[in-house]
Amino acid sequence: MMNAFALYINYATLSLRGQMQYRVSFILGTLGQLLGTGVEFVGILALFDRFESLSQWSLAEVAFFYGLVNVAFAFTDSLSRGFDHVGDLVRTGEFDRMLLRPRSTVLQLIGKEFTLKRLGRFLQGGGVLIWSTLYLDIAWSPWVMALTAVTVFCGACFFLGLFINIGTLSFWTTETLELMNVLTYGGIEASKYPLAIYRPWFRRFFTMVIPMGCVTYFPVLAILGRTDPLGTSLAFQYAAPLFGLLYFILSLLIWRLGLRYYRSTGS
Repeated sequence: MMNAFALYINYATLSLRGQMQYRVSFILGTLGQLLGTGVEFVGILALFDRFESLSQWSLAEVAFFYGLVNVAFAFTDSLSRGFDHVGDLVRTGEFDRMLLRPRSTVLQLIGKEFTLKRLGRFLQGGGVLIWSTLYLDIAWSPWVMALTAVTVFCGACFFLGLFINIGTLSFWTTETLELMNVLTYGGIEASKYPLAIYRPWFRRFFTMVIPMGCVTYFPVLAILGRTDPLGTSLAFQYAAPLFGLLYFILSLLIWRLGLRYYRSTGS
């Protein structure tokens, strides 16, 4: 385990050195991420300027959702770029080289590209998160602080699991289906708002099938000290982030299953 971690640190170091060779490109890319995600939040501000509240949710509460999701996703987005290219690796035969190396293919793909410019999304999301806490009366007990940290960690694991599933699908389709982007980027956009505002079928899908609500909506309720309109208990809200970790583990098992059925391009 420690050897694999040391190897990943080496991968990340090489990636960072490569990106720092073009500092202007890195700075512009980071600013682009910062401004791009900032425009999203401007849209939320415009929404609340027009309607003042969203199904009894205040701007600060929605901003807390938004910031927490962006911080968690920024970690994943910096690690998961390799899984976006699995289709290309399979089609060109480059994936065969990964199978010949005495290391996990998951580790190789995570270490393929550590995208530092995602720092812009992290800073923007973190800024919104801090701003929202200034307007919310959150009782920062040790349990609440621990829940916040666990939610960010399990959220990042969950989002990484989504991208692993996209990569696994490439073993059968070669090209990544655009439908999967609905579950990743579309689902991430949806998770920036409270799950309770959506229709019942949508809430059930993103809780029981894709447990995105478990790493966003339910733990945030416990952090904010709000009663759930959907009727969940406080114990469930504290335990909910663990479903994100379980989803990540399940995604790794599905990846291993995909490897068993992988057929080389023969190139």
